[in-house]
Amino acid sequence: MELSMNSTLTNIQRSGIRIFTQMARNEPDCLFLTLGEPDFHTPAPICAAAKESLDRGETHYPENNGQQFLREAISAFEQEKHNLHYSDGEIIVTVGATEALFCALFGILNPGDEVIVPMPAFGLYEAIIKLCRGVCIPLNTSSSEFQMTESQLSSVITPRTKAIILTSPNNPTGCIYDHNTLEAIHAVLKDLPVFVICDEVYRDLIYTDVYESFMQYTDMRDRLIGVQSFSKPYAMTGWRVGYLMADLAVKQQLEKVHQYNVVSVSSFVQHACAKALQYDIQAELDIYRERRDYVCSRLDQMGLPYFKPQGAFYIFPSIARYGMDSYTFCERMVKEGKLACTPGSCFGAEGFMRISYCYSDEILKKGMDRLERFLNMLEEERHMRKAGGLVRQKSMPEKQ
Repeated sequence: MELSMNSTLTNIQRSGIRIFTQMARNEPDCLFLTLGEPDFHTPAPICAAAKESLDRGETHYPENNGQQFLREAISAFEQEKHNLHYSDGEIIVTVGATEALFCALFGILNPGDEVIVPMPAFGLYEAIIKLCRGVCIPLNTSSSEFQMTESQLSSVITPRTKAIILTSPNNPTGCIYDHNTLEAIHAVLKDLPVFVICDEVYRDLIYTDVYESFMQYTDMRDRLIGVQSFSKPYAMTGWRVGYLMADLAVKQQLEKVHQYNVVSVSSFVQHACAKALQYDIQAELDIYRERRDYVCSRLDQMGLPYFKPQGAFYIFPSIARYGMDSYTFCERMVKEGKLACTPGSCFGAEGFMRISYCYSDEILKKGMDRLERFLNMLEEERHMRKAGGLVRQKSMPEKQ
């Protein structure tokens, strides 16, 4: 008897980030700078709030969309800190940003609908789009410093375009969309029936004085879906809590996906999430900035070109000069350099690799030392190949 599975699943690959992390774990004495996970513990006041909730016996079903006190706290936080006006009735508390993205895409896509994804981008987007029977339309931004122009965006708009996903700060580049890019996107989409999904889970981890979000274009409010997470800013990756914000009519449809998929987020973590919104992450942000600057200084010494990250905790240097695809480069670096980073191909951008710098100073120093040794080894190989070619050329007999 031959059993069949969902054909969409068989065409989706495992996460390249996880593949290279596991590859590093299987390689003796290998360091990895692959995961985007803060090395800090969840702050004590947040953990205490969860413990107190358990002590109160809050282990029963909460409201499907999240307890009202948490949704009200999120609404106030978004208004006071980011000038976004969404009532508690326009918010769904989700199982991480991943579920928020799944709810959004499953809720808006019909089979064959197209979703524009500016590249480089987190591979999760393409996988979810495929699972929702949509079509991922990549938009390469690597030639424009990871920004976007009207002509670039217009070139991929078709009658089947249903949505675009904007990630700012971006994973893997750390780029933040500037005012010109946001204006260009708005100019193209303002009169089109296209949803804009703003995945801004790194929004509070920025190193610039100015940050603009596409969520500011309130004339498109009926088509905006904001996605957020507690994971990155508050070191709560294992808690698996995020949220989405959308205009009431849209949210009322998306909550059906949430309800029948997960029912609700765990009850006893919700007071902890409300406490997290009161936590000042400046100390952690200062450490990330120092780590970014250290990695940048080391890459400068190695001569690897990169765009200086404006947010998040990733850097995306070019490795194009080494003449091999990014998967081969990173695989060799694991085996020969004892260091794992993530190939650019995992983000739809060949010729790059992603380095995560949300690791301790000690690990980052060891990692950069190993990267430098590996690059020196590749340079020696290149010189030897050139020298070998010259020798062979000189030894060839002259034509008669």
